[in-house]
Amino acid sequence: MTTPRQTNAVVVSLTPVGAYHRLVLRAEGIAEHVLPGHFAAVAIGRPGASALLLRRAFSLHRADPVNATIEVVFARRGAGTAELARLRSGDELDVIAPLGTPFPVPPEPGPAVLVGGGYGVAPLIPLARRLLNAGAPQVAFVCGASSAERLFGVAEARCLTGRVAITTDDGSAGRRGLVTGPLPELIARTEATAVYACGPMGMLRAVTEVAESHGVRAWTAVEEAMACGVGACMSCVLPVVGDDGVARFVRACVDGPCFDGTRVRWDEAGTLPAGLEGAEAMGLH
Repeated sequence: MTTPRQTNAVVVSLTPVGAYHRLVLRAEGIAEHVLPGHFAAVAIGRPGASALLLRRAFSLHRADPVNATIEVVFARRGAGTAELARLRSGDELDVIAPLGTPFPVPPEPGPAVLVGGGYGVAPLIPLARRLLNAGAPQVAFVCGASSAERLFGVAEARCLTGRVAITTDDGSAGRRGLVTGPLPELIARTEATAVYACGPMGMLRAVTEVAESHGVRAWTAVEEAMACGVGACMSCVLPVVGDDGVARFVRACVDGPCFDGTRVRWDEAGTLPAGLEGAEAMGLH
């Protein structure tokens, strides 16, 4: 397991990408340890009155060991991301990375379909490169979003493969509908042995169901709120079935965020189901 490093990262650039922001940070000693699916926990605001209490977690989009940079993509939503969107080149951020468990890549990977919702495509781009470099015969993408401006990574995906399906809820780009629309056809055409997905929880559940119905393994990077990012606060727990068949609360930040989708009890995510092993010990009942 990679040991995370805490460092004062320097802002190299912050640029708009459609509805999102692309943040590049110079963070010594981190990039060389990053794998697809890892994330960074960022402290926002200066120490003191302007600092926000909790860190914000962001999937890592790129890591460049030569230039010692890491890159995240985020949407401006609340106070934390609004503060990030005001950063300037040369500003510093307290960053802990790489965190979490990355997407699993077998020694000899087969064909794969990668499914991203919005900027959930960000960690899938380096994953596709890693799969291809490891010998995967081909990869395919489904990039989905609510509208055209909220798509991310389409051009990068097309640089890696000729099989890129686009879906938008409003039909403003690609096929109108959900990412699950083109997924069965892509699984069949590529003869995929695995599906990898990153995006909203409802999307991950639906993708898992489609993959399972086609006899394909589904690996999902869950989007759970992560207050600390290091497993201490228990804010990101969700029910997952272990190898022994017993369902337990696990921490998405250290046990995930990448899980076998068939092991996640999607119906009970965000709830406190009765009788789940470990709930009392975590103080959740």
